[in-house]
Amino acid sequence: MRLLAALAVLAALNGPSAAQTPGAKDELVIGITQFPANFNPYIESMAAKSYILAMTRKPMIVYDKDWKLVCLLCTELPTIENGLAKVVDLPEGGKGMTIRYTIQPEATWGDGTPVSVDDIVFGWEVGRHPRSGVPEGEPFRRIQRIEAHDRKSFTVHVDKVRFDYNSYFALEPLPAHLERPHFSDPENYRRRTAYDSDTTNPGLYHGPYRITSVALGSHVVLEPNPTWYGTRPYFNKITVRAIENTAALEANLLSGSIDYIAGELGLSLDQGLAFEKRHAARFDIRYKPGLIYEHIDLNLDNPILKDRRVREALLVSIDRAAIARQLFEGKQPVAHSFVNPLDWIAATDLPGYPFDAARAARLLDEAGWSKMQNGFRHNDKGERLIFELMTTAGNRTREAVQQVLQSQWRRVGIDVRLRNEPPRVLFGETVRRRTWSAMVMYAWLSSPESVPRSTLHSASIPTAENNYSGQNNPALRNAEMDSLIERIEVELDREARRGLWRRVQEIYMQEIAVLPLFFRSDPFVTPKWLTGIEPTGHQITTTQWIENWRAR
Repeated sequence: MRLLAALAVLAALNGPSAAQTPGAKDELVIGITQFPANFNPYIESMAAKSYILAMTRKPMIVYDKDWKLVCLLCTELPTIENGLAKVVDLPEGGKGMTIRYTIQPEATWGDGTPVSVDDIVFGWEVGRHPRSGVPEGEPFRRIQRIEAHDRKSFTVHVDKVRFDYNSYFALEPLPAHLERPHFSDPENYRRRTAYDSDTTNPGLYHGPYRITSVALGSHVVLEPNPTWYGTRPYFNKITVRAIENTAALEANLLSGSIDYIAGELGLSLDQGLAFEKRHAARFDIRYKPGLIYEHIDLNLDNPILKDRRVREALLVSIDRAAIARQLFEGKQPVAHSFVNPLDWIAATDLPGYPFDAARAARLLDEAGWSKMQNGFRHNDKGERLIFELMTTAGNRTREAVQQVLQSQWRRVGIDVRLRNEPPRVLFGETVRRRTWSAMVMYAWLSSPESVPRSTLHSASIPTAENNYSGQNNPALRNAEMDSLIERIEVELDREARRGLWRRVQEIYMQEIAVLPLFFRSDPFVTPKWLTGIEPTGHQITTTQWIENWRAR
């Protein structure tokens, strides 16, 4: 571990944009633990990509740091109250909606081409195509048509009424003048997109910064976008360096090779707590609890994991409270479902699965894994109960949690082997194509009251037939869950939704397609000269407001 850290420090010192001394600072070097698998905003979901692209693009509508919806690329938030959103009768019967948006008049791609309705329509075409491979195609397919009023304003016609209509159907632009030719073969669009073949093309970006250099697996350089219409960004160059080993990430910060560790993709809570005790004089450390859910997906196509008794045994043989207490000083609460208690929809009174090794043993006996040989369980055929657990390589805390889990499972006779991959491989290929055999540990980030269609609906299971669209990676198939998700989406009454949400969480806990671990609290370790960073606690990264960052 120390050797890796030392090598990473040396590489950083010899790499681009080594940190300058505070006071004459017009460049910023940020360290993160992942490198994006690709740069197309529509293809695949990965935190590293979101973090970088947030500096180059403005979404139509986002949740801000106060968890309020705000317009970024649009001029006014459409609501039923202000008349920009309306419930309408559909020609074929039933109710739908029309939602009107106006794009910021001065919004322009980096090559001078105005951001227009044509870019919105093209994004819709990509998203709704069944073979394009976007993570969640449902929002796009719900749109019946897009009515252009002029180059900057349009109305979206949708086939259902949703409670989150003004964020769910807020389409994001793709530069049609550059990307449309690459979409002639939708199934291969992910391999032909200009975002990967011509990543430094300024016409791909319309935010405060544009990407000017990429070294795959190493770093990304961003410089101010001359066509940006908003507040002029402070830094003349930002370098985002991928340092997947978190010990090396900390060493690079202390050596001055990087200026700042991204809170969203940096040190874990335990590392932040230890860092604060040693270096509080040089850095400000803030802890932001949020809608970040660390968990283990179980592959329900694994023949052994099809048995719910085995899944429950895996869960109750984990002492999650001890992990939270010993590794995180009790500051990361145990998760019992995917909904954080900070979210108003959380059903906090539902019974969870406390640590119970005796119950785990009984469940495994009942499931046919009752014979102990050399400390591990076997079935009547002499087969050993063995699983593989994967996570992101180089993440020191996840690797520590892995080892604790391995030890706790061994105590009840379950043999667990550890195998990890770099994030860009794990998320870009292994998880997306569902080639992991049994268990994979990672985190989901969400927004407030985020409907889990892409992660829990059976139509969102990634398959070769849908070009691996969707994020229901365990392959949960539950008809009532599907129905509840669909009902939540169209229920406008808040209290009525609360009851539906409760049942969703109940089913989630009963199925045990996922082993919930804990809700994360991320440490933001900031040099005292850097200001303007406002953690959100949800899936919108702090870099979405990069133009507000300053060196004092």
